Amino acid sequence: MTGHAMAGPAWTMAVTGLSVSALVPGVIRATRRHPVWWRLSLPAGAALPFFLVLHAAVTLAHTGAARPPGPMAWWEAAVVVAAVWFWLPVVGTRHRLTDPGRCLYLYLSMPLLDLPAVGLIAAGEDAAGLSMVVSMLPVGLAALTVTWRWIHAEETRELRRTG
Repeated sequence: MTGHAMAGPAWTMAVTGLSVSALVPGVIRATRRHPVWWRLSLPAGAALPFFLVLHAAVTLAHTGAARPPGPMAWWEAAVVVAAVWFWLPVVGTRHRLTDPGRCLYLYLSMPLLDLPAVGLIAAGEDAAGLSMVVSMLPVGLAALTVTWRWIHAEETRELRRTG
């Protein structure tokens, strides 16, 4: 496939990846006190596997091997909507994980979210796969931020305790 032919999937992967990894958590964080998030929230044990499977299926559908029914734009939009469930245990208010739980959740999800991109690269969709990997980097930044805040909170608690 030529570079021009891959520009479509690469662009789609970049937009979807950034929407999932930066836009959705930003919107939730800015509006997390809104009651709609209480109604949409799922426990992390349900949200993570659901999102990972949907994300992988839609991402790998770009290889052309198994196209889901309907326009791909609908499926890409479904991934972005499912990202709300993925992020609510991290930045939401209901079903929010503890600090160690949020760290584990994010660090566990990072390589699992990149696996479909590796599949794209293996299928010859280099630009699309790399676009997905790069656009998902904010998940790693979120993991580092959560870890740093957890360490700082623990240190502050210990300083208060020991006086």
